[in-house]
Amino acid sequence: MAKATVLLVEDDPIQANATKEILLKAGYEVLMAADGINAIKAVKNNMPDIVLLDVVLPGLDGHEVCRWLKLEESTRGIPVIMLTVKKDLADKISGLHIGADDYLPKPYNELELNARIYASLRTKALQDELRNKNKQLEDLLCKVEYMAITDSLTGLFNRRRFHEILSKEFERSKRYATPFSLIKRSKRYKKGFSLALVDLDNFKKINDNYGHQAGDTVLKEVTSIIKKNTRETDTTARYGGEEFMVVMPNTNKSDAMNLAERIRSSIEKSIFSEIDGQNITVSIGLTGMPDPDITKEDVLIRCTDFALYRAKNTGRNRVESIEGKDLDNFPENMTN
Repeated sequence: MAKATVLLVEDDPIQANATKEILLKAGYEVLMAADGINAIKAVKNNMPDIVLLDVVLPGLDGHEVCRWLKLEESTRGIPVIMLTVKKDLADKISGLHIGADDYLPKPYNELELNARIYASLRTKALQDELRNKNKQLEDLLCKVEYMAITDSLTGLFNRRRFHEILSKEFERSKRYATPFSLIKRSKRYKKGFSLALVDLDNFKKINDNYGHQAGDTVLKEVTSIIKKNTRETDTTARYGGEEFMVVMPNTNKSDAMNLAERIRSSIEKSIFSEIDGQNITVSIGLTGMPDPDITKEDVLIRCTDFALYRAKNTGRNRVESIEGKDLDNFPENMTN
């Protein structure tokens, strides 16, 4: 408290010097201003810890200066003690209404002045501490929320967050989708989206031959490749051990196939130093909305599973796409 900086705004030189001596004696650093304009400049340039503000000033009066301080985001936390010879209750209430923290009538006692300053600074210190703790709490909550929706290895959204995003896209697609007959004619998904399931081929062999640390590095590198080949509007999530889901809003089947093929080709051409530069391939299952045969989210996900199943069983390292009507052609129990 003793090292706090006080801005004294007083147009009476005799009163200003007398108050300055009191403040210096108490150990405060003192800044001086004799009018409202210079008071505002002093606050901007020096950001004092507290302002002793005379109400009657040339130019801008103390009330106007106080109002400006309390409207500015950077200065509203600075305590303001209004100083005046006026003792009318209405005048005091006016000052407090515009944001003054305290009101001290002249002439004031040295002990009372120091007590009022100390009380205001103590309140400010407590408010600053509370503000800092709230900020720490907000940061902690943000971190916890981030951890709750993020895969720790790849930095992608996790399965939980994927399902939240998928639900929103699914509902949006049902709400705004063009009738399916028109979609067939236009060969485009109107307000729909596409969903791709990307799975690394023979990933177990990487872990078995090179260790899980090498496998983790490969997953992170594959993540980077997928992100480079998707758009900002797309959402990529880690769905399982070596599986990734990509949600592509407002994307028709043809464009989704091109994007999925770009991901597949980029991974196939990449060099992975952790496994002695060997090539890695992925199989991708693709489906999309709107689709009259896909009425639930779990059916949509089953479609991508079945599409991936077809890609795996027709040679791997390929992209396959199916529609909801194709579900009847797949066995109930199957593995990739």
